[in-house]
Amino acid sequence: MLETIKNFLSTTGVAKLFGSGDTVAILQTLAMYCIIAGLVYLAIVKKFEPLLLLPIAIGMLLANLPGAELIHMDLFIHEDGSDFVMQEVIERGGLIDLLYLGVKLGIYPSLIFMGVGAMTDFTPLIANPKTLLLGAAAQFGVFFAFIGALLLGFAPNEAASIGIIGGADGPTAILVTKTLAPTLLGAIAVAAYSYMALIPIIQPFFMKSLTTEKERKIRMSNLRPVSKTEKILFPILVMVVVVLIVPDAAPLVGFLMLGNLMNVCGVTDRLSKTAQNGLMNVLTIFLGVSVGATANAQNFLSLDTIYIIGLGLAAFVFATISGILFGKLMCLLTKGKVNPLIGSAGVSAVPMAARVSQDVGRLYDPNNYLLMHAMGPNVAGVIGSAVAAGVFLALFK
Repeated sequence: MLETIKNFLSTTGVAKLFGSGDTVAILQTLAMYCIIAGLVYLAIVKKFEPLLLLPIAIGMLLANLPGAELIHMDLFIHEDGSDFVMQEVIERGGLIDLLYLGVKLGIYPSLIFMGVGAMTDFTPLIANPKTLLLGAAAQFGVFFAFIGALLLGFAPNEAASIGIIGGADGPTAILVTKTLAPTLLGAIAVAAYSYMALIPIIQPFFMKSLTTEKERKIRMSNLRPVSKTEKILFPILVMVVVVLIVPDAAPLVGFLMLGNLMNVCGVTDRLSKTAQNGLMNVLTIFLGVSVGATANAQNFLSLDTIYIIGLGLAAFVFATISGILFGKLMCLLTKGKVNPLIGSAGVSAVPMAARVSQDVGRLYDPNNYLLMHAMGPNVAGVIGSAVAAGVFLALFK
């Protein structure tokens, strides 16, 4: 009986954690628990992007519980650089290994984009096409972080993955990273979604610092009505044009436009509602848990992670700044018809960034309604980040 109890105790996670005698590994694991607790606090107490931060945090916890054996990244990342073998994953993999196949094969990010497309109103962009330039300007942050990562010694494929954080688009960052730099997936996902959640805290400072009170009070004229025909043709044309120019953007842009087309065509309401609700919720859980599980103590607690978090913040800040400055230029060229605050919505966090533009504008004029105007660059930012991702994939995969 004593021998049986002893054998059982030796199989517990506590024995595997503290019985190894590796002080560094023990401290790293405990440090990961503190980081996970911080993410759970931000998700539940502070309500920062809880739908994603909570699954990511629990995925990280499951991956760092000794003995759980739910994920084996060695099945996906081979030292000789060879690709993973599906049969090997099915035979040897744990539960999260099977869920991670949706990330590795690029399934979750693309289908999530379909849900985003179904939930997003492209009307402001169609009605005011010049706001597409604001979304393009905000992509400067992506390339700023890419160059910064190169200067810090990251390989080009890793730098591209880090740069995409500047697009403030989690699924896009995950799709690029799982292809170009899978070992960095955990750190990049945490950075991307954390900064998306912090948009209401980070952006207002730069919006107020870079604009005058007069500019912040500018009231933009009402958008023109958009016909149903325009709403139907727009996603089809964008899909065709973008994919012809950047074929590697097809998984993201194609499904983004499919989701929007299902919403606006008027004959696929059931499909649109499914993409927006049930399917989106399931994918969010699977994506968050499987991505979080890639962040184990050994690869997450490193100098590279600190660099990634710092570069991600810089990318996000410069994306905001470039969007605002381009908004000021458009304000000048149009003789005061464009409120520069909507430039900050050029990052692709829909619709949070647009709401921040609205909130800051109403601080100075309670009757100024910028939300629909800000949705134009916001939607353009989604398309822009997907195109930037396609460019990086074409260059470095």
